[in-house]
Parts: sequence; C-alpha cells; structure tokens
Amino acid sequence: MAAGSTAVLAEERPDSRTRILNEAERLFRHYGYSKTTVADIARELGMSPANVYRFFPSKAAIHEALADRMVAEREIAALKVARLPLSAAERLRIFVVEAHKDTVATMLDQKKVHEMVSIALEEQWPVIERHIERVTQILGMIIKDGIASGEFAKQDPDRAAKCFQALCISVCHPQVVAQCMAKPNPATPEELAEFGIRALKTA
Repeated sequence: MAAGSTAVLAEERPDSRTRILNEAERLFRHYGYSKTTVADIARELGMSPANVYRFFPSKAAIHEALADRMVAEREIAALKVARLPLSAAERLRIFVVEAHKDTVATMLDQKKVHEMVSIALEEQWPVIERHIERVTQILGMIIKDGIASGEFAKQDPDRAAKCFQALCISVCHPQVVAQCMAKPNPATPEELAEFGIRALKTA
C-alpha cells in the first residue's frame, strides 16, 4: 500500500469510528439495544457489516465504547463539581444530588438508554469498573480538601472516598434507583448526603 493511501486511512479511521458510534447510539436509543443489529447500523450508514467489523469486533464492543463515552460525560460533570469554589461538604452535597438527577433524567426517563446501561452493569464490563474507580478518586479529592481545611476529621481519605461512593450507589445506580423510587418514603439524596457528611466530620 502506498504511503499516501496509509495516511488517508489513518485520517478516515477516527471519523468512521465516530460515525458508527453516533449511529449506533441513535438506533439503540430509538429501538433499544437488544433489537438493533450490526447490520442495522451498517445499513443506516450506507456500508457493509464487514466494514463496521473493521472498527468494532462485535455489537458488544460498540456498546462498550458507547458506555465509555456516556460515563466520561458523567465524570466531567463530577470534576466540575469537585473544582467549585465551595466548602468540601457543599461540593459533596451537590455531587450526590446531581448524580441522582442525572440518573433519573438520563438512565430512567430514557428507557432505551436505561437498557444500555443495565446491560453494561450486568456484564460487569471493565469500563464500568474504571468509571467507579475514577469517581471514587474525584470524591477523594473533595474529601482531602475537607480534611485539610478542618471540615472533616483526620482519616484515610481514600478509604473514606470508597465508603462515600458506596453510599452513593442508591442514588446513581440505575437499577437501585428504580427500586428505591418504587418504595414508600425512601431516603432522599439530600438525606444520604447529610448522613455521609456527618460521618466524615466525626470519623
């Protein structure tokens, strides 16, 4: 293959991957993950399924890449909260409330998206595990600030972040949120945040 042809392919590859991901997301949102095939994605893009497989070995690989893109957006939002010029306690309150709002709005109201995320969680993809680790690190940043400022008691910030992350499961895990919303008088995100903050202050 000529050097010029190689350069053209190198330039086309990211664009082709993005086009495939964008179209897959549109179809997953409209028809659902289970009902969408690689052939459907290829047809909408005017290409053959074999061409899609050049970039993604399976539909699951496309789904995983989309999940990675979705959680990256949530991580960016969490980082913005972590960097707000507010007390550590207030940032944690905002983090919990916003995580819950995002889960309800994006994961539950848009049922096709909820299906995508639920499958990712059930498969325990590495992307989800990495997301949890990164969010825990962001929480650790806030907690370290709180310890340094005297808001929170002296403690292992990494361990405290893991505990606070566990507390957040009931407000940011789509399946758990759905179950909690169906129960009478569940603990609110605000109440959970306050409970965690009090624990950090008295640890």
